Formats: sequence, C-alpha cells, structure tokens
Amino acid sequence: MIQETRYVSISEAAQALHLSINTVKQWMNCGVLLAKTTGEDEQLLSTSVDAILAERKNHSIISPVAPDVLKIAIVEDDLDLTKLLEMTIHGFEFKSQVHTSTNGLSGLALLCEFRPDVLITDLNMPVMDGFRMINAIENSELTSKKLIVTTALSDSDIEDRGGLPKRAIVIRKPFSLIELEDKLKP
Repeated sequence: MIQETRYVSISEAAQALHLSINTVKQWMNCGVLLAKTTGEDEQLLSTSVDAILAERKNHSIISPVAPDVLKIAIVEDDLDLTKLLEMTIHGFEFKSQVHTSTNGLSGLALLCEFRPDVLITDLNMPVMDGFRMINAIENSELTSKKLIVTTALSDSDIEDRGGLPKRAIVIRKPFSLIELEDKLKP
C-alpha cells in the first residue's frame, strides 16, 4: 500500500512547534524541516515536523526555574563527557539547572522546551551536527545568551565547515573544567 505524503503550511508548523514563523522558515532554509515549493506556496513535509515533535516529548518534563538559576543546555554525543560536565557544573559556586541532549536534532527539541541561558555544544555529532543546529537557532527566539562550543577542530576546519557566529566562545578539547567555569560565570 502506498502511503500518501502529507504536507503542512509554515504557519501550521509554527503553531504545532510553538515557534515563530521566522524560525520555522529558518529551519526550512537550513534543512531541518523539509519543504516543497509550488508557485508561491511553501509546504513542509509533515514527517519532518513530526520528528521534532517526537523529540520534544523527551524533554517535556522540564520544570520552571527560579530567576537566580543559570539554565544550561549541553548538547554532546559523548555520554561520559556529558555526565562529567553535568556533575562538575552542579559543583560550581552558582546555582544552575542543566539538561542534556546527544545530537543536534534532539538539541533543537531541548532548546524549544528549556530556553537556556547558556548552550554548550559539540560540533561533531550524529543525526545533526552542531554547525547545523547552531545555524538553525541563531537569531531566533531559541538563541541563548551565551554560546559555548567545545571541539577538537582547528579554526581552519571550523571555517571550512561554514564557521561559527562571532559570539561563540570556542573551548578546545581536551579542556580544563576551570576554564569552563570561567566561561560560564554569570
């Protein structure tokens, strides 16, 4: 049996994802949401919207945070490093709430639900890399106040893959946890 391909409008996708129309268009332009154009009408493949909604269910238990708590999202595929970062951050002098994700697609879903003050992300990850995730959120309502990128890539490798926003703070792997604390301090 052939399954019919379903499409939704940009405004329907924005409503379903609780995002602005501009962010949905940005996600469409960078390939996070798949689209077809017929004349003036742009339609999004409903399965690409459904994939984001399914990922969001994994992050729907995030509770409200007090104003004096630094909200930090970590998007990193190395689970050992993620656990180390999470434990270390909780030991810092300032109050924090940390949520994690293992790839850029799941990271986008996390950012939709959590809206962190700080995003700490790797660049090389499965499913969706950090470059594409950052491109999808930059200059949108999902942009965090601070963007920290942890990577072993050289500056030239980063530029060859499209570069990073000027505001990105790059920390080279392996890095000192003291260096991370300095970059995180509110």
